[in-house]
Amino acid sequence: MSRELAWLITGQVFLHASMAGMRMAAPLMALRAHYSEAAVGVLLALFALTQVFLALPAGRYADRHGLRRPFGLAVIAASIGGGIAVAFPIFPVLCLSALLTGGATGTAAIALQRHVGRAAVGPTQLKQVFSWLAIGPAASNFLGPFACGLAIDAAGFQLAFLIVAVLPLIAWFWVRGANELPPVPPPPGNHRQTAWDLLREPMFRRLLLVNWLLSSCWDVHTFVVPVLGHERGLSASVIGTILGAFAVAAAAVRVLLPTVAASLREWAVVTSAMVATAVLFFVYPFLRAPLAMGTCSVLLGFALGTVQPMIMSTLHQITPEHRHGQAVGLRLMAINASSVSMPLLFGAAGAVVGISSVFWAVAALVGAGTRVAIGLRDAQPAHNL
Repeated sequence: MSRELAWLITGQVFLHASMAGMRMAAPLMALRAHYSEAAVGVLLALFALTQVFLALPAGRYADRHGLRRPFGLAVIAASIGGGIAVAFPIFPVLCLSALLTGGATGTAAIALQRHVGRAAVGPTQLKQVFSWLAIGPAASNFLGPFACGLAIDAAGFQLAFLIVAVLPLIAWFWVRGANELPPVPPPPGNHRQTAWDLLREPMFRRLLLVNWLLSSCWDVHTFVVPVLGHERGLSASVIGTILGAFAVAAAAVRVLLPTVAASLREWAVVTSAMVATAVLFFVYPFLRAPLAMGTCSVLLGFALGTVQPMIMSTLHQITPEHRHGQAVGLRLMAINASSVSMPLLFGAAGAVVGISSVFWAVAALVGAGTRVAIGLRDAQPAHNL
């Protein structure tokens, strides 16, 4: 891993940790202020909602201006989000903070993914850099909540929100010196195109569908396992350990991927992940012992942890260089739209047909989707879209 890539990953960790810390502290403060669980659910949805609407504009902006300008704007937005919560720690302001920090994280992620994808040379290096980059959110999901949790216990919520405001400034320290890549003008004679034009390409639609299916599995696991654990009579610490084992496994496999990237084929890895996920989701509801559930969670983490680097590598190969930002933005929009809607759907379905049926339904969908993933082997390098 190059020194500049390490700096960019470090910057990503601190900016994402700002949002992760706010995502932990804001709902906790709302609950202590006696707001309902429904209100807290709305608050949590706002972190993803901004990214749905900002993803495409952020992608176009990154295509025009590169890395530092969109990342700098994200730093400003996230710092403001934390700062206003320090000054006015009330529920409406926390909602605004959620919008700001969530949108900032999405904007920065698009700019970073576009930048490292353009800087990479060849498919092997694409898989390597996206494997390294995917480790950042796992680290920040620990750093942000841990730091804010300590701050809340030591001095209250306002110190936690101050940490949220400061972390993006630390992120800017690491990213501000990055070498900006030259802009890529569209080919001569190309008419003005929108991100939606990418959906006319069958291979891009195929990739987006596979990514959505596997991203939904991540949401299902995060949302449904606590419910299943509660039905099994497991304690909160045991449920947290099961979810933590999933996250650690997903991060661990991403550390391993760069060392074996040259021997991997994106479509084969994604197809294998879909088959493994379908089997594990089918088995999960039959498991009752915490150790068995934890083992299944680890295996699921290994499978799903391989997906994002392979998806991003394929996306950068099948999309013209001057449209990488739009493609990354469209992908992020689809994922966050799923993160907003899927928990509501899973909750309603679980109430009607039972939580186990949700696992089996998702297993069937992912299993059926393996044919779509196999079709990715015919992906060809992009020309002019």
